[in-house]
Parts: sequence; structure tokens; C-alpha cells
Amino acid sequence: MQINPESFYSNRNLAKYGLSDDIAEEVRNLRAAKGDGMVDILTQHKGIAETDLLHAMEEEFHIPYLPELPMNNLDIDFTKHISIQFLKKYRMVPLVSTEGPVIAVNDPSNFQAFDDLKRILNVGGARMVLATRTAILSAINVAYDMGHDSEDEFIHDMNGESPDSIISEIEETADLLDDTSSAPVIKLVNLMLSRAVKARASDIHIEPFQKSLIVRYRIDGVLYNIMDVPKGIQSSLASRIKIMAKLNIAEKRLPQDGRIDIKIGDKLIDIRVSIIPTAFGERIVLRLLDKTGIILKMTDLGIDDNRLKQLNTVIHSPHGIILVTGPTGSGKTTTLYAVLSTLNNPDVNIITIEDPIEYQIDGIGQIQVNPKIDLTFARGLRSIVRQDPDVILVGEIRDGETAEIAIQSSLTGHLVFSTLHTNDAASSITRLIDMGMEPFLVSSSLVAVIAQRLIRLLCPECRERYVPDHESLAKVGIDSQMLQDRTIYRSTGCSACMKTGYRGRTAIFEMMLLNDDLKKLILKTSDANEIKQEAVKHGMKTLLQDGATKVLEGKTSIEEIYRVTGF
Repeated sequence: MQINPESFYSNRNLAKYGLSDDIAEEVRNLRAAKGDGMVDILTQHKGIAETDLLHAMEEEFHIPYLPELPMNNLDIDFTKHISIQFLKKYRMVPLVSTEGPVIAVNDPSNFQAFDDLKRILNVGGARMVLATRTAILSAINVAYDMGHDSEDEFIHDMNGESPDSIISEIEETADLLDDTSSAPVIKLVNLMLSRAVKARASDIHIEPFQKSLIVRYRIDGVLYNIMDVPKGIQSSLASRIKIMAKLNIAEKRLPQDGRIDIKIGDKLIDIRVSIIPTAFGERIVLRLLDKTGIILKMTDLGIDDNRLKQLNTVIHSPHGIILVTGPTGSGKTTTLYAVLSTLNNPDVNIITIEDPIEYQIDGIGQIQVNPKIDLTFARGLRSIVRQDPDVILVGEIRDGETAEIAIQSSLTGHLVFSTLHTNDAASSITRLIDMGMEPFLVSSSLVAVIAQRLIRLLCPECRERYVPDHESLAKVGIDSQMLQDRTIYRSTGCSACMKTGYRGRTAIFEMMLLNDDLKKLILKTSDANEIKQEAVKHGMKTLLQDGATKVLEGKTSIEEIYRVTGF
């Protein structure tokens, strides 16, 4: 249906969205002044919900509205004929349907762009459908990602590529998917990064061996082989990554660390680069951090309601230390950010010192550790206490000096949060005392210790019911009585989860609240087993017990809990 531009912005049409004649006139003036489309103006300036607006347009103009676009019907052939910037600017994407070509648009008032797209693609009879901005941008990104040549094609063209041939092309585009450079090594690196983001990978490992070069992704905490790259392009690949990270491409004998900021579709990605020399060449690890990721709320962490209430009480303590413990990559920082976002109010002064700052939070002062200028956790913490803070976050207690200042800060009226690398909650007491802290200082300052691990969630598409044997159940502390009216699932694997059987992660927790009995015990001994037994006696749920609960809820498998806890 062809929409008349004059009638599109008439008072009669705009009144359907609850706008008076005066505001309708203002909408027309905004469009004339800014050149924005009707959807942008009404949603951004007038606060109308996008989905409500699209439903109203569907009724008024008889244009079908699709809440979700059929991603299986993407004909990526159009990516060869039109730029991604054009489609993103006007928020349009071509689709394929049994009834002929279809173009999904977010704003049907962009008449000229719609006609131009039909002419370029030679689909004069294409129908128009409506879709949300997010759905269209996602479809565009998927199409152009799929439209990239395969890594096999890049590798075929890449043998013999020298580092000198890629040095001239070092400028990064605004969006990695927009990069049209012809150098195969550049295209391979871009593909490697964009596919890692699409696969939700947290790390990319590029590992040289005597006769091969292996690329692996870490997805949901587990490494998977993704591709074998010819050994001959190892130097070119390393040089390209060094150029992007602004490192010294001539230095191949010493470790180097850098960072890369890129944009892939609508995601801003911060990449930490670590390069070390090995016997067979430079080994590269890229850690990917999605800076557009949403900071979780405490209710999203996976803590049950009873312990969530306890945690909510603890984090509102007027002073003391709260520790979160676990190995690297166990989600400690995510938990602390969720806690800080809960405490973040105008009447609370929160200052953090971190390495690195993973997310910027409005209303919180965040300091980045910088060893090159001697800005360590300890030195930064000394300065923070002079900034009149109510809440302090120390990214990690790494040494006795930092631990001592943190304890002194908590004893002088500050609430301090920090992390430690220990296996369970009770072991953190032993670690602090091993660092030289006096037991009476630890017992008087420590409020709670939270140990956590990340476990993979079973893929809902392919998980299957089964009856485990008694030995497997005993491994995670499940008895026959607990199994009543419960179903146990195991992983199988499908295309939705890359044949792994798992998709996404959640956390299991062990929360030790320090009561008077525990504080008295700490004064007598630092033995972690005794402290843990006393905590369990007072109702502490261990990591294994929390994992068993997740198994009984059908969220994960027995094998996954056993893998993560190791008990």
C-alpha cells in the first residue's frame, strides 16, 4: 500500500496516538527541522511505546506487523548489492516469503528510501511489513555476518601473506561488519571476532604448535576448537592483532598486553589482548567483554529467596567487609556490580578501585589500577578513604597491605566489598590470616563471605529426561527422598547449543554469615574445615547443596555440578 506523505502526518492520524492538534503540529515541525521519521519522533520525543505505535500503524494503514522476523528466511544475496549503512540508517531489511519479496521496515514514512531499495534490488512488487528497530537491526547484522566469506576462503587466499602487506590498512571502521578491506588476514580476524561475539564466547585462543595453528573459543566456560589455520599465516595473524591493539609488531621475544575497542553490530566490545612467546611462536589470548551488557540485578543472580533476603540485609550493614570468593571467571565481579547497583542511590557515596573496570556505572566513582605509575590497590585504597566514601569496592585483595587497609577502613565506619581467590567461603578466613591479618581483626571486621561458581544451563531445546544411577546421585548429595516428583535431565546436543547440550550459565552460591559462634571459633583456629562445619551447623548451604538444588529444578546436569565443584 502506498501511503500519502501529506495524510500520514495529518491531525486525524496523529490523534490516533493520543496527540492533540498542538502536539501534532509540534511533531510536524520536529520532522521538518530534524528530518527524523515519525516512529523516531513519537517514541523518542513523545514517549509512545514502539510496539503500541506499530500496532496502531498496522490497523490504520493495513501493513502487517511482525513481532519477530523469520530469520530462517533471510536471503543474504542482497548484501552484495547494498551497503549495511544504508539499511541501518533507514532500518529496513529484505526478507523472502512464499508470496514473493518482502521488505521489513521500522518506519513506513521513509517512502523514498523504501522505493530506492526496491529499485536497487529490482523487486518492484515487494510488500512492506512492520517490525521493531531491534528486530530489524539484528536481522541486518546476521545477514551481513553470514554474507562474509567463509574462513576457508580467507585461508585459501592467505598463504604467503606478509606482515608488511597489512600495515597500511590499520584504521578501524565504526562497525566491524562494515569493514570492506580486501586483505584476507584482516577479513579473517574480523570474522573470528564477529563469530565469537555471535557464539557468546568470552575468550579467543590462538595457539601455535609445531605444524599447526589452532583457534579455540571459550563458550560458557569451556573451550571448543573452532578452526585450524595454516601455520604459514601465523606471523601475519599476530601482526594484525598487534596493530589493532597498538603493540610493537617487531617484538616477538617478550610478552605484551594491550586492548582493542571494536563495534560489532549494536554491541560495543572491549578486548583485552595477551601475547606470550612460546616454543612454536606467539600464543595469543583475546578476552571479550561486551560493554553494552546489562548489569544484572541481585534477583537475576540465581540466589534462592531466603538467601536473597539475608544478602539484602547484609549489604545494608553500616560497616564491615563482605568478600566474594571463587576462581578466575566464576562471576565474582558480576555479583559485586549487582550489589553496587542495588546500593547506588544519591545519598550513598560509592567509590571503587578495579583492574580492569568492566562496566561504567553512573553515580559511582571508579578508579582503574595502573601499576606503571604505581597506582596499586593498596595505594588507591589509601586515597579513597580520604574521599568520604560510604561504600568501597576493592577489585581484589592480593596482598597483606591491601587486606590491612581494607580491614582498617571497615573498622572506621566504611562498608567494604572485595574478592579473594579461594575454593570456598571458609578458606577465605585461612587466606586472610595467612596474609598476616590478626584473627581478632578478621573476626571483628568480616560480615559475610560468599563463595560462588558458574554452572552451565541445560539447553531447553534438547535436554532429555533420564533416571540416574544411585552412585551419580550420591556424588552430588541427592537421595531417593529428594527425588520425589522431580525429573532429572541430561545434556544431548543440538544446533541451537552448538552440539554442547548447554546454553547460558547461572551461579551456585555458598553464603557464610559471621555470627558470634563463628567469630569465637576464628579467634581459636584458622582451620577451614572446622569453620565450614560450624557454618553448616548454623544453616549454611554449601556449593554442592546449591548445585544439587539446580539439578532437581531441571536447570543443569549432575555431570556439570560434579565438574564445577569437583567434590
